[in-house]
Amino acid sequence: MNELTLVRISVFLGALLAFSVLEWLYPRRSSSRPGNRIVNLCLAPVGSLIARLLVPAGLVVFAADWSGGLFPWLGVPRLPALLAGILVLDLTIYLQHRLFHRVPWLWRLHRVHHTDLDLNATSGVRFHPGEIALSALIKLAVIAALGLPALAVLLFELLLNATSIFNHSNLALGPVTERWLRRMVVTPDMHEIHHSAWPGELDCNFGFNFPWWDHWFGTYRARSEAPGEMPVGLPDQGRVRLGFWALLIEPIRRRAAGGFRILGSGHSPDP
Repeated sequence: MNELTLVRISVFLGALLAFSVLEWLYPRRSSSRPGNRIVNLCLAPVGSLIARLLVPAGLVVFAADWSGGLFPWLGVPRLPALLAGILVLDLTIYLQHRLFHRVPWLWRLHRVHHTDLDLNATSGVRFHPGEIALSALIKLAVIAALGLPALAVLLFELLLNATSIFNHSNLALGPVTERWLRRMVVTPDMHEIHHSAWPGELDCNFGFNFPWWDHWFGTYRARSEAPGEMPVGLPDQGRVRLGFWALLIEPIRRRAAGGFRILGSGHSPDP
């Protein structure tokens, strides 16, 4: 457990440092401010570094000790099980993401992530601890049901850490690199549209690692329809920046009538 946690922390800090430097050297947006970085990094130890680094390490240990599940029962060879395990977990995160936009009480947790008004590398760890814990339980259920290999779980978690930081970063890739890279991985330009405050654009580009799910399930959007620079945040948030304690209690705060836009159409029924 200690070794797995050390590996995950090393990958996490390495990716955070690398993409923080790259987005500083090659910024996509000029309006990014440093204030939200402090809030995001303060939130990370409460949620991401505890539930996202320690709990998922426990998922790997569980997968190593677990001998049940569909894959072992079918006798799936190691390499196909490894590749399929990574893809299944990524599909799980995609479907989970859509679910957190659909179900009002789950949206209360997930909207903490969408209140960031300046996307950058640290936005990839801006998640409420409750959402991180629920995500770990969902992945645990999938691992147990399918009997996924421990190595598949470990590689997926390392990949998710790195890509979440990458696709939330303020890094400019250039049109050619963007066009080719977007075929294989979710890029900052692609995921930024998911954070758009422009009406209707919150319900697209749900993928974290691979872009294929959005294409196959009809949730892909190539570009924002907002004129000029696309606004980031929630449609009715304005430019209100939430601090550390406000983010922790955000899921239990009462909302004005109408709430926030969620998957499909209409508005969240939050009071």
